Amino acid sequence: MPVMLPFALASLMPAVLLLLASTFGGVWPALAVTSITVLVFVLDRRGGDDWAKPHDASGHFLSTAIGLVHFAVLAACVWALGQGNHLSVLDKVLVFTAAGLWLGQISNSNAHELIHRSSRAPRRLGIAVYSSLLFGHHASAHPKVHHVHAATDRDPNSARAGEGFYKYLLRAWGGGFVAGWQAENVARARRTPPLPVWRHPYVAYICAALATIAIAALLAGGGGILALLGLAAYAQIQLLLSDYVQHYGLRRHIDATGRAEPVGPQHSWNAPHWYSSAMMLNAPRHSDHHMHPARSFPAMELSAAKMPILPHSLPVMACLALVPGLWRKVMDRRVAKWTDK
Repeated sequence: MPVMLPFALASLMPAVLLLLASTFGGVWPALAVTSITVLVFVLDRRGGDDWAKPHDASGHFLSTAIGLVHFAVLAACVWALGQGNHLSVLDKVLVFTAAGLWLGQISNSNAHELIHRSSRAPRRLGIAVYSSLLFGHHASAHPKVHHVHAATDRDPNSARAGEGFYKYLLRAWGGGFVAGWQAENVARARRTPPLPVWRHPYVAYICAALATIAIAALLAGGGGILALLGLAAYAQIQLLLSDYVQHYGLRRHIDATGRAEPVGPQHSWNAPHWYSSAMMLNAPRHSDHHMHPARSFPAMELSAAKMPILPHSLPVMACLALVPGLWRKVMDRRVAKWTDK
């Protein structure tokens, strides 16, 4: 079995179904939703450990392909939802659901992979993907704030023990935007000679977001703008759900000087479930990513002995996080186990 085949099938099959659903309706919207919900749940509970072993493959080609497919899926779904008279109301609900899940779980994971690449072209593609989801600032906040301060109170995207998702959502979105802006300003202040204002990354993010909104209007008028805003919000919530789940309650030790200990395997939650991991390009192997941010997704490693493991797959845990009382009942004792070590 080719190393990249599970990743390609799990990540691109829902995209193909979404393109068919947006174009033809019929049975395709239901199949698109099923491919990213029921199928994932069922296959995660079956075998696949051999496919989940780390490999030396770079994954560059697949990441680039998913990044380009992102724009086709987004455009098709904005058009279909905005003025697709060929779709019934139920069809549009199913397309919106499937598209939001694909954008938030798969395209987001891939953009995250791209912005960590050393080459300029993949990074710019990742930035373009985030900007098209009106979340361009994440390309600054993630590497310059989250990876520096993860598992400390200085990181807006690291959820505190006992903090419910809805409270976290408001804090993390605004906090990430501001912290990313401040980090970019600090970096720009070190440049000699100083860069012009128009070269500030946030100017590019905002211009790209406005351009995306304009394209949505051209595709489907006011309905297209509403569809884009809805899909972007849906995708952003899922991105923040992933951050919430993967860092909930875990904290690095802070010494007397205020310096945090190095990030270790104990500072992120992980999930070993093979199919959802393949679908999200091994994003659930989060500890290894934080210890080795430049490591390509097929090479990500997992150690149940050294790393906190979630009781269910990342998508299931994200659903659980939407019910704060149930989430705390499941997770707080697990957090205590790792923070007491």
